[in-house]
Amino acid sequence: MSGKRLFDLVLLFLSLPLLLPLFLVVAALVRLKLGRPIFFRQTRPGLLGEPFEMIKFRTMGDGRDERGELLPDADRLTPFGRALRASSLDEMPELWNILKGDMSFVGPRPLLMSYLELYSPEQARRHDVLPGITGWAQVKGRNALSWEEKFEYDVWYVDNQSLTLDVKILLMSVRMVFSGKGVSAEGHATMPPFEG
Repeated sequence: MSGKRLFDLVLLFLSLPLLLPLFLVVAALVRLKLGRPIFFRQTRPGLLGEPFEMIKFRTMGDGRDERGELLPDADRLTPFGRALRASSLDEMPELWNILKGDMSFVGPRPLLMSYLELYSPEQARRHDVLPGITGWAQVKGRNALSWEEKFEYDVWYVDNQSLTLDVKILLMSVRMVFSGKGVSAEGHATMPPFEG
């Protein structure tokens, strides 16, 4: 077992007494405000681009247009869901992904499977490590960054990762969440799609 994996598991189990009650409260609120399902599940690329099922708390409604098609994300993101995202509480179910070994606390954020074919060889190096709940790009600006900046920070993390850096990123993440900065790109619910 690597030092990073051991660090993830120790941190996970130490944080459970604090996070489990919060998890249950948020789950109940999601059920009350948005109904079922409580969780949002989506296949994302993990280590070396291998797919895994990422799980988060649901933050969007099911609004559809007259043709029965889902409305854009910005129209389906409720005030409650926006608050969950701003606080990063929607990410809590990813602790299950950490337990399974699909993710780490710190690493590049797992994006969409469809983006894999759009990356340059340098950008694709972000998949040389496990994806994370938070990462270097997140503490450097979250979704206020351009895609190019995000990927530069991700690759920098791949080349410079260490347990010391992970601890620093975790501490910076707490500050970033409380600041409320960078939750979304201007004019978007989160980020505009990556187009290569």
